[in-house]
Amino acid sequence: MKNIFVKIGKFIKNNIVFCLVILGLVLLTVIRLPYDVEMPGGTIDLGNRVKVNGESVSIKGSFNMAYVSVVQGSIPHIIAGLIIPDWEVVPQSETMYENETVEDSNKRDKLLLEQSKDYAIVTAMQAAGIEFEIENKVNYVAYISMEANTDIKIGDNILKCNGEDVIDLNYFREIVNASEVGEVLNFVVVRDGKEVNATAKVYEEDGSKYVGLSVLTTFDINSDTNVEIDSKSSESGPSGGMMMALMVYNAITKQDLTNGMKVVGTGTIELDGKVGEIGGVKYKLMGAVKNKADVFLVPEENYEEAIKVKEEKKYDIDIVKVGTLQDAIDYLENK
Repeated sequence: MKNIFVKIGKFIKNNIVFCLVILGLVLLTVIRLPYDVEMPGGTIDLGNRVKVNGESVSIKGSFNMAYVSVVQGSIPHIIAGLIIPDWEVVPQSETMYENETVEDSNKRDKLLLEQSKDYAIVTAMQAAGIEFEIENKVNYVAYISMEANTDIKIGDNILKCNGEDVIDLNYFREIVNASEVGEVLNFVVVRDGKEVNATAKVYEEDGSKYVGLSVLTTFDINSDTNVEIDSKSSESGPSGGMMMALMVYNAITKQDLTNGMKVVGTGTIELDGKVGEIGGVKYKLMGAVKNKADVFLVPEENYEEAIKVKEEKKYDIDIVKVGTLQDAIDYLENK
């Protein structure tokens, strides 16, 4: 054993420059700085992701979600991001709230994806005239403000507040509004599969009462038409909501709205069918063009930026502005 260490020592001594270079390269790769590098992404085909009553629907074209490729800021990636024109170095402070960790941000994005899938199914069923009932609501803490005085954590499922079952977000707001400023509210939450007692103090800001918790709700959908949307563990966030809703609508109405086209799009979806603004639209458009999309559906708020990129890059692709799910349906039905 001693001879081995002696040999290693001699090798390092005789090859000190080489060893330092290797060590430097390893450190450059391993060290992570508080930046992300964004670049053109790709598309995710929803064809096999959506199942109605256990079966996928065959269509000539395809519905696809667009995404941005993001890598955490190693030094080589940051240098490349500063050099390559279509890459961008973004401080993590711009993509996360000030008082949260990367883990907290990832938890919230996972919850937003699950909520987005529920919203997509509901809005598609509404558009198709399918009867359903919303059941078993689950209220998750998605964000905790800096002003909050609480031991609740992101990802906690709120069961009770001051002994009352928290039915939904509106009921939770009613409890907070009926409380006194400075009052400490007692919660029962589910954390890591166990019920935990927690507290939060009511405070006032701009004439309104808060406890500093942002809550989102997921739920079960009871219908004779059973819809499932699959997703991968690496996927998160709400920006695929509109495209998931469009694919579900297409499947449950047994149409083929694609007309043989590769339809790519992005945008959040609300329960009333409204399509919401997203980030990184230029990278999503670049990814759509790279993957030979025929049509790019984009929220109203992101439309001008998408058109600007199209004109600058001289892309041959139809960019369609959508404010609601029905806008997207109408466009494709009349295409």
